[in-house]
Amino acid sequence: MTVSAIALALHALAAVIWVGGMAFAYFFLRPAAGALQAPERQKLWRGTFQRFFPWVWVSVVLLLLTGYHLVFAVYGGFAGAGVHIHIMNGLGLVMMAIFAHVWFAPWKRFRAAVDKGDRDTAGKNLEQIRRFVAINLTLGLIVVAIASSGRYWP
Repeated sequence: MTVSAIALALHALAAVIWVGGMAFAYFFLRPAAGALQAPERQKLWRGTFQRFFPWVWVSVVLLLLTGYHLVFAVYGGFAGAGVHIHIMNGLGLVMMAIFAHVWFAPWKRFRAAVDKGDRDTAGKNLEQIRRFVAINLTLGLIVVAIASSGRYWP
């Protein structure tokens, strides 16, 4: 097995963890959590994000390292890469910026508000996180579609 084969496998696994985790949270956990009262729902989300977000950071690092390894080792740089690689790179960077914003702004405020029992502030920040997750999930699904089909584009 070559380094590039390992990099590609790690790249795919990191994407699956990040995008799959968002899909699970948005399509399955969110509707189920809606049956809970606000304090319990907010504690559930705090625990979920506290466990999920470090894995997103690991995914971000792996995606950057393995993605750029593949661009330079396999394609000889961006000049040799197809348009689908450029689109994946651009959308991936946007997703990472959105996640960094979530981590340093609404997640930080949400965590502090839940810990203080400030349900109103927690609710507002949870709604912001939900919106950003919806955006990133949409972008992530687009990236997955591009990644899986782009090599067959004309």
